[in-house]
Amino acid sequence: MNKMDVNPDWAWEAYEPSITAPWDLGAVAHLFRRGGFGAPRDQLLESVESEPAKVVEALVGAEEPEVFRQEMQSLLRAALATGNVRQLAAQWAYRMLHTPAPLKEKMTLFWHGHFATSDEKVGDVRLMQAQNDLLRKYALGDFQALTLEISRDPAMLLYLDSATNRKSHPNENYAREIMELFCLGEGVYTEQDVQELARCFTGWEIKQERYRFNRYQHDSGKKTVLGVAGLESGEEAIRVVTEHPAVPRFLVRKLFQFFVMDEPEPTEELLEPLVKQLSGDQMNIGPTLKRILGSNLFFSPLARARKVRSPVEIGVGFLRAFEGTTDFYQLADAMYQLGQGLYQPPSVKGWDGGRAWINSSTLLGRANLIHRMLNGSKTRFGKQPLASYFETNGVESIEEIAEMLEVSLFAVRIPKPAIDRVKALAAASEDARRVNLAVHAFCTLPEFQVA
Repeated sequence: MNKMDVNPDWAWEAYEPSITAPWDLGAVAHLFRRGGFGAPRDQLLESVESEPAKVVEALVGAEEPEVFRQEMQSLLRAALATGNVRQLAAQWAYRMLHTPAPLKEKMTLFWHGHFATSDEKVGDVRLMQAQNDLLRKYALGDFQALTLEISRDPAMLLYLDSATNRKSHPNENYAREIMELFCLGEGVYTEQDVQELARCFTGWEIKQERYRFNRYQHDSGKKTVLGVAGLESGEEAIRVVTEHPAVPRFLVRKLFQFFVMDEPEPTEELLEPLVKQLSGDQMNIGPTLKRILGSNLFFSPLARARKVRSPVEIGVGFLRAFEGTTDFYQLADAMYQLGQGLYQPPSVKGWDGGRAWINSSTLLGRANLIHRMLNGSKTRFGKQPLASYFETNGVESIEEIAEMLEVSLFAVRIPKPAIDRVKALAAASEDARRVNLAVHAFCTLPEFQVA
């Protein structure tokens, strides 16, 4: 298989605009799509007047103001009162759309797929939301601290059966997954490591929906994990696991795939500067992510249109590009049907992503999602129908609609033959319906599927 093999020094140097990689609306839109869920044209126009490094800095450093957090807490209370995970997912989709800190929310989604936990087994929306808050708290922070907290998180304790891990009958599920899927990857640990690590976690249980350490059920004998002898507690073991030299490389590879490109895979040499950066920053994610998003490689043509849009990126991204709002319960349900149910990843491995998002069934479903939002009674764009929103922005002809989509939504240019076909298709429709029909037709193109 071919691999992404470019000069690492050039790749991760600070982005310098050039003829082949100019700082234009396309570059800004690329940054906001990958580092969030997109942005409306006004925000793109404002950002392109600034310097790339300053825009990246603002994206990485953005925080939610108190008034926004209070609004989210109010919506959360209402969602939690229903006990319905789909209502909770709808609230999260709303937050993704409106957040002033989109990168933080994108990383919360990343960690949700990394430390995958599903309500289908946990069966408690309050525990699922508490975990979601935890992921958001550490979104760009200390990976070792996050791993310790997630290991004691009640939803995770239930999901991977760690809450029933007793010294007389150690349960190896969490010990195996923390090494294979969360920290190290395959081929780094042995079955003996799994058994010893499971002993470290004995007695970690739940009492009244909170973590509790039960010393009577804890194996207090000495253990050896990853070659480090004399361990007794789970906390000591997590430190040993997260300080293993394989961890930064494992994480950097996942960040590369999530933010830069689905494929081809990067070479080890290409990842090496990022591995050193993450290690040098004591596993704090923010600086490494800032380097990725502000790099030559990220803004180069090599990284454009190299990711398949996830259902979340389609639904939330479409609305965010045009200042839209919709029926979020229906949106959350549609994303679930397309394979990305929030709070309901398919397994402990999370979502495969990439080409796995698309098959003959989901391709039709992705088009139907756009159609449903465009024609939904609760959908508005800038508090008005899409045709009126476009008219307000000086967009009327099919060519102008295509240009608007290219700026705010598409990662590539829309081919002229496709524009001509949509123009012919929409010619017989009345104005209001013509705009919706044209936008939907454009969003069924193969070019729309990549971001």
